[in-house]
Amino acid sequence: MAQSQGHTATHAGKSTIDREEIEKFSAMADEWWDPFGKFKPLHKLNPVRLGYIRDGACAHFGRDRRAKKPLEGLRLLDVGCGGGLVAEPMRRLGATVVAIDASARNVKTAMAHAASSRLDIDYRETTVEALLAGGEPPFDIVLNLEAVEHVADPDLFLAASADLAAPGGVMVVSTINRTLKALALAKVGAEYVLRWLPRGTHDPRKFLKPEEVEAPLLRKGFTITAQAGVSYNPLLDVWRVSDDLSVNYIVTAARAAA
Repeated sequence: MAQSQGHTATHAGKSTIDREEIEKFSAMADEWWDPFGKFKPLHKLNPVRLGYIRDGACAHFGRDRRAKKPLEGLRLLDVGCGGGLVAEPMRRLGATVVAIDASARNVKTAMAHAASSRLDIDYRETTVEALLAGGEPPFDIVLNLEAVEHVADPDLFLAASADLAAPGGVMVVSTINRTLKALALAKVGAEYVLRWLPRGTHDPRKFLKPEEVEAPLLRKGFTITAQAGVSYNPLLDVWRVSDDLSVNYIVTAARAAA
């Protein structure tokens, strides 16, 4: 069912788009699926966050995570989808996927890769606030992965995303904490020392503390159901879910059932 007019009016005339961020990621769009290119860190991180999302969704909706398509019958929104690194695995897990990005080049890259993989994913060049204003039917799962730190208005972005979640649905947000440790590792270390990412990929002023992510969701009546850190082990060159939220972290929130 479409969102109420009240929800739509809340975000009318406002935008979360940061043009500089869109241009930055558009310039790298051709490299999304290169595991050794500029998005190599995401390729390394992806299996951990995908498993976390799958297991959390299965627990929430009472599904068997070992099933071939445990998310079948669920409608999922991937916000800031980039080249489709999350949208494609979610579709393979059975979800009906709508994936959005404000960059036309990202969307074209994602569409081309999905077509070559024979995956039916509904990719759109749009924003959460535009999707909401258009009366989009709600989603069982809303994913905001490494996106909120790249928008112009995080509160609006998270609030509009929350309004797109169905009653009884879940929203998953992953981002970078605003701490000295995150500045040292996620900014200086990743961009200047290890050169995992192009310089300027992240603006540490846009990093968000967990309570800043949670506040807009709580105001929308969501309940925070889980928090987890995602930590990197340089000796083993692997990412893992941890209790350390000081750098990368994931917040899961559930909307009350109707």
